[in-house]
Amino acid sequence: MPEPRDPPPTEEGWYALHDFRTIDWDAWRDTPAHERERILDEATEYFESTLAVEDAEEGESAIYSMLGHKADFLVLHLRPSTAHVGALERGFENTAFAEYTDRETSFVSVTEASGYSERARDYFEGDLDENSGLANYIRTRLHPTIPDATHVCFYPMDKRRQPGQNWYDLPFDERAEHMEAHGDIGRDYGGSVVQMITGAIAIDDWEWGVTLWGDDLTDMKDLLYEMRFDPSTSQFADFGSFYVGRRIAPTDLPALLAGEPVPTDEGHETTDGETPDSVPTHPEEATETDEHEEADDEDSAGKPPMAETDASWTDVEDMETRLAQLGIHAGEDFEEDGFALVLYSGADAQELAEEVDGLRGNFEHYDSHLLTRVRAEGGRSAIVSVWDAERAADTAFGFLQDLPGVDESYGGPVEGGDATGDHTAEESADIRGTLDDLDVYGGQPHGEDIFALVLYSDADLGTLEDEVAELGNGFDRYDTHRGTTVYDDPESDTAAVVSHWDTADAAETASDYLADLPGEIGWADAGGGFETMGMFYTVEPEYREEFGETFEEVHGLLEEMDGHRDTALLVNTDDENDMFIASRWDSKEDAMGFFRSDAFAETLEWGREILADKPRHVFLA
Repeated sequence: MPEPRDPPPTEEGWYALHDFRTIDWDAWRDTPAHERERILDEATEYFESTLAVEDAEEGESAIYSMLGHKADFLVLHLRPSTAHVGALERGFENTAFAEYTDRETSFVSVTEASGYSERARDYFEGDLDENSGLANYIRTRLHPTIPDATHVCFYPMDKRRQPGQNWYDLPFDERAEHMEAHGDIGRDYGGSVVQMITGAIAIDDWEWGVTLWGDDLTDMKDLLYEMRFDPSTSQFADFGSFYVGRRIAPTDLPALLAGEPVPTDEGHETTDGETPDSVPTHPEEATETDEHEEADDEDSAGKPPMAETDASWTDVEDMETRLAQLGIHAGEDFEEDGFALVLYSGADAQELAEEVDGLRGNFEHYDSHLLTRVRAEGGRSAIVSVWDAERAADTAFGFLQDLPGVDESYGGPVEGGDATGDHTAEESADIRGTLDDLDVYGGQPHGEDIFALVLYSDADLGTLEDEVAELGNGFDRYDTHRGTTVYDDPESDTAAVVSHWDTADAAETASDYLADLPGEIGWADAGGGFETMGMFYTVEPEYREEFGETFEEVHGLLEEMDGHRDTALLVNTDDENDMFIASRWDSKEDAMGFFRSDAFAETLEWGREILADKPRHVFLA
């Protein structure tokens, strides 16, 4: 007798009704204008009361103008019980407007959370703190808020039960792996597509209903196109008809029936004249992620999800310095004044980064979020999250403090672009302009040219090279990777790992992996002062020795200059003719004083004869 398969635990929340309607246009046109006006006034009043959830203690509703022949409009209801949903159906049928509509189709289901992951199963087994971020997240899956997004896309789906493609015959662990991989794709669209999964087994003809929301319809297309290539879809998923529409307000009904574009400008206002706010709900398919979301009754569009917590942080006054030590600078990484949180964890940086990716995808829905990143510092990990106000940061803290291994937290105000002595984007442009005049290529890690990461390590050089080679091979799978190399400083026990990327997102992701390298002692941009790196000094082989001698001469001049701190020449361990010069100054002005000096001009002119490539400078801090 075959072994029974282990179904994942589930919990259900609100009942959902997707009610698709077509309009009898001939009958509507034959109705006198004054009668149409009366009918629309009644319908508007009914829908406004429905969207205000006057019929129940909790729930959500929305109306959408549908595109294509399948339906003219969709009314979506979420309510605590089938009695509430049934009352809404009958209430609409009692309006005069209902006489001009036919129900094209409908879908009845219930919001659902399932326990495919170990952390989710902790929730179902009662082993999870009810105030934890994950517990709050699962509750928002069960009692979601409909986002105020432009577009909606709905489709029903089944898991296949065919010979050789039977989802329900797969072992639990295999199904869980499929769901995790599927969820990874969804998380990549966390800032643009919001998803709600509702279960319909024994309720409707299909097993699940999928509702997507987003401002750009092509984001949904891209998401589903990518998911088509995932085995959980390509091998095990069947879909029903797709329905696509645009969100409207009850006051848009006259424009909809008149054949005018909807939503109208007036249609975005509620009955009290205020613009409605809402927050996204589910970021990916019915498997647990770490994106925790919850609605708030007022001004929620700019706030992060809510989480209850009794924990607090230690207040610090000079938060800019703490952020700079972690390689995060006002004016480069964020422009606005705000409030920053720094949480320290003993968890592995790479594993922690995966947890934070989920939270970041959710945070980016909110205008108040400025950045959230993971950094490695002194053998532990640091989570940095910056928000436009302390209130928003306090809300996000409820989820951040629930991350693995967090044992120390700090918070404090930060100023925007002028908060520190670091150069702003405009100043960096001025620097590049100056170097252009000198015929020197000028780039920066957070500019339009290239994104550079430089990590210092005191690990055994051979061990570091092996680790970096393996890491670089993995990076090479991505088109945005421009190389990751070890450079040795012959005058010290320190080496530098340099990684170049085309985009900021790619560099940010790579930094989490680089931080896990052995012997990490800090990032190049984490110290004080202003740092510049002359990079890609690829020297013609016959001039290699002469280049080293000239560097010693220039180094002697640098030590006599005001504001100079230290300068080192580092050599590519795979190619002795490839070098970079790292130089730190008290300020940008001090560094620019050197670049404008006669000594630098003479060195530059000499370098044109002996360098295989044009010199390049990258400014880090």
